[in-house]
Amino acid sequence: MTWNMTGKTVVITGASSGIGAVAARQLARQGAIVVPIGRSKEATTALAAELGVEPFVVDYARLSEVRMLAERLLKTYPAIDVLAHNAGTMMGKRVITEDGHEFTLQVNYLAPFLLQHLLHDRLSASGAHVVVTSSIAHMFGRIQLDDLNFDKRRYSTLTAYSDSKLAALLFAREIARQTSQTGITAAAFHPGVVATRIGRDAAGVLDVSYNTRIGRAMMFNEEKGGENLVAMLTQDNPHSINGQYFSANLITNRLIPNARSSKEARAPTLGQNLWQRTETVLRLNAAGAA
Repeated sequence: MTWNMTGKTVVITGASSGIGAVAARQLARQGAIVVPIGRSKEATTALAAELGVEPFVVDYARLSEVRMLAERLLKTYPAIDVLAHNAGTMMGKRVITEDGHEFTLQVNYLAPFLLQHLLHDRLSASGAHVVVTSSIAHMFGRIQLDDLNFDKRRYSTLTAYSDSKLAALLFAREIARQTSQTGITAAAFHPGVVATRIGRDAAGVLDVSYNTRIGRAMMFNEEKGGENLVAMLTQDNPHSINGQYFSANLITNRLIPNARSSKEARAPTLGQNLWQRTETVLRLNAAGAA
């Protein structure tokens, strides 16, 4: 069974294109109040006009914009029932943002963490369900708490992306671990290898795969990837999937619950240690953001 979404406020990041845009349209048809958040002003504005809502344009590479986003959301929506941390990117070279963080980690993990932190009280009051878009690539991730920016390690596109997606999965599981205190449930999922342009800033095999017939045949299309996101967001009983990791299977065309995750993703204390390290990196205090 799926949750009746009529009148529910659903915030979706990464909604200007790809699976986020598909999910936004599908949920709006189900009667939800969908709040699309995206980096592209043109695409996000067009989607918001289509849905009859206000657009929220934000660049996750600038944490100041994340803070402004949170402020606007809190002023506009007295309740947030569902939050999809779906924005993501992949970089072909090491770039440090104006905030001093490795670009991929900031967009895929640090910015969502900050947004979650700033919206915490509203989400808690709403008993919100949070879904984090991770990836099967998390299997290759190795979080090094003292070198999140690749100052010491050799940088590679796959390593940075995999680390960020492992961090995202640990993030979801740590939110879930805190459910009894916060009332917020969370789950993470791999939407399948979807033929989107997430790798537009990356070079190499991923871009080649996207641009070949054989490569695209081995991927979900955006519509199916969006359906997988909708399935995660409309669970009838979010508590029943709290802390779980789902993975889309291309062959069976199904989302697999309790999917296999990496040893690091299951490490007893890594999620808590990463959470604490992230609070330090982002200079968060008890009242909100630095």
